Amino acid sequence: MQQHIGKFFGALGAVIFLGYLLAIYWSVEPDKFDVVARATQQAQNNNEQVVTGYVTTNTLISVSETLLNKPGGYLSNDMLPPSVIMDNMPAWEYGALEMIRDLALSMRKDFSRSQSQSTEHQALKMAQPQFNISSTAWAWPSAEGEYQAGIDYLKEYRAKIASTSERDSQFYARADNLRGWLKEAEKRLGSLSQRLSASVGQDRMNTDLAGDSAANQATYAPSHSEIKTSWWKIDDVFYESRGASWALLHFLKAVEHDFSDVLAKKNATVSLQQIIRELEATQETVWSPVILNGSGFGLVANHSLVMANYISRANAALIELSELLAQG
Repeated sequence: MQQHIGKFFGALGAVIFLGYLLAIYWSVEPDKFDVVARATQQAQNNNEQVVTGYVTTNTLISVSETLLNKPGGYLSNDMLPPSVIMDNMPAWEYGALEMIRDLALSMRKDFSRSQSQSTEHQALKMAQPQFNISSTAWAWPSAEGEYQAGIDYLKEYRAKIASTSERDSQFYARADNLRGWLKEAEKRLGSLSQRLSASVGQDRMNTDLAGDSAANQATYAPSHSEIKTSWWKIDDVFYESRGASWALLHFLKAVEHDFSDVLAKKNATVSLQQIIRELEATQETVWSPVILNGSGFGLVANHSLVMANYISRANAALIELSELLAQG
C-alpha cells in the first residue's frame, strides 16, 4: 500500500514539476522583429509591392499573429493548468491586445479614408470588431477564433492596397491621420504610467476639471485621494505595460517607414526615433524572478517605477510629436 502511495505522489510531483517548466517556457516574451524586413519578405512571398501602408498593415497582422502563435499560443482564456494559474503572460497579451485594438480602429476610421465623408473600407469594417471580443472568451465564439478572423480581413486589406487594380483600397499617410492615432497611444501610455506609479501609493490631487471654471462632472469627487495598486496586481500591471510597449514599439517603427515623408516635412523623424528608443528600454531583460515593489528610495528595487519612468518619457515625447504634426 505504502509503495503505491509513494508512486502516486512521485508521479504527481513529476507532473507538477513538468507543468512548472512548461509555464516558464510559455512565459517567455516574444522577441522584437524588424518590421520593414518582415513586410518586404511577406510582399515577396505574395508577389506584392511594398506600397504606402503595407508595412503598417503587415506589422499589425504580425503582432496579432504573435498573440496566437507564440509558445503556448493564446493563454488568456485557457481553462486548464498550467496556463489557468499563470497571470504574467495573459497580462502581457492584454497590453498588446489593447494596442492592436487602437490601431485597428484608426486603420478603419482614419488611415483608409481620404475624408470624413468617405466610405469605410469593407475589409477593415469587418476586421476591427473582431478584436473587441473579451480577451478571456473561451466558449463559442472563442477569442482566438475572432482574432484570427480579424487577421484574415486585415490580410485581405493588405492585398488590396498592394494591387494596382484596387483603386478604392488605399492607405493615406497624412499628418492628421497619424496624429489621431498618436492621441490614442498617449492615453494608453498615460494610464499605464499612472497605474505603475501607484505601486507605492500616491496622494493625488483631483485635477479632473482643471483649466475650465465652468466645467462639471456627473457626481462629486474628493479633492484628493490615496491611490495604490493592490500587491496582487502589481506584476499584472507591469507585464501589461511590457506587452503594450512591445506592440507600440513595432507599430511606431512601421509608422516611421510609411509616414517618412510626412515626418521629414515636419522635422519630426528624430522625435519619433526618441520615442522608439524609450520604448525599447522597456523591453530590457528582467533579471529578478519576481517583480519587486520596494519604496521609491528604499533598499529594494521597484520595477514598476522603473517601467513608469520609461513610459512617462515616451508619453511626453508622444505629446510633443503630436504637437509637431499639428503645426503647418
